[in-house]
Amino acid sequence: MDLEKRMLEAETRICKAIFPNTTNHFDTLFGGTALQWMDEAAFICATRFTRQKSVTVSSDKVDFKKSIPAGSIVELVATVKRVGRTSVQIQVDIYLEEMFKPGKELVINGLFTFVAVDEHKKPISIL
Repeated sequence: MDLEKRMLEAETRICKAIFPNTTNHFDTLFGGTALQWMDEAAFICATRFTRQKSVTVSSDKVDFKKSIPAGSIVELVATVKRVGRTSVQIQVDIYLEEMFKPGKELVINGLFTFVAVDEHKKPISIL
């Protein structure tokens, strides 16, 4: 399959409602929860792209541009940005959507790198 087509087909979108059990003492989404969701979306995207066992090897430059209040909806969008011989870099963007108003706003983004591994947890080719 064509590399560009594989990259497009790996795109992953996940929507979440921000309930009180995911918020901090400011009644906004806890940063650690956002990072967990981002890693999960990136993992799914990497797995869709490689169709192999993959593990997170790094997260890089996660920017929190605006807090996400309880009672909101977020959409995580994970896309393949770069492909190496054994690794794939995934960008994850989180968009904030107010429940009762139209429109979305990019509020968090970050990069995650995954490596495909064999049964001995050694890197293997993804191309």
